[in-house]
Amino acid sequence: MAIPSIDPYELPTSDEIPAARVDWTIDMSRCALLIHDMQKYFIDAYRRDAEPLATVVPNIVRLREACLAAGIPVVYTMQPGDQHPSRRGILADFWGVGLSTGRDTEVIDELTPGPDDIQVTKWRYSAFQRTDFRQLLAHNGRDQLIVTGVYAHMGCMLSAADAFMSDVAPFMALDATADFSRDEHLMALQYVAKRVGRVETTDALIESITASARRRERETEELTASLR
Repeated sequence: MAIPSIDPYELPTSDEIPAARVDWTIDMSRCALLIHDMQKYFIDAYRRDAEPLATVVPNIVRLREACLAAGIPVVYTMQPGDQHPSRRGILADFWGVGLSTGRDTEVIDELTPGPDDIQVTKWRYSAFQRTDFRQLLAHNGRDQLIVTGVYAHMGCMLSAADAFMSDVAPFMALDATADFSRDEHLMALQYVAKRVGRVETTDALIESITASARRRERETEELTASLR
């Protein structure tokens, strides 16, 4: 049961997202970036030269670069290949045996993890289930999470919900996530905005990261001046 081919679709727009219920803002000292399941096995279902991937992949690249520049940890979730049936469990009833070891498990070339990026082996839809992701965030003093990747109404949405239930504030990237269809993508974004977090564009998230970095720089300068 391979992932079925995904027809191109136009990304949802900000106008379709409910007004934010919370006034959270990105703090570079509290935030982490999640790059969720951007493995070739999952991305091969899309046409890379068409929407949504034509926009989503460059936007994840931009977010990763902004986070690295600001010292924000970057976390990749990646499903392993050749999963034993006892590990795969009832996931196999929906999706078959899953990834094969080798090319399937590789992250797409544009987003190859760097030496300082954190990699989490993922077993279920949510990045928090059967992993040490929650502990990794706590160890790094992180209680905000930018969510990017695929698929929006499955792992991305459920990871955002699990983050919320772990007192980690999720920020889901509207145009740095992709799904099986526009309707499912929009549903995921609307759910996150209404129930567990904020939905932001890539531009808005990068601006928030930059603003946080500027605040930190200004605070450092003021502290240094006060000690002279």
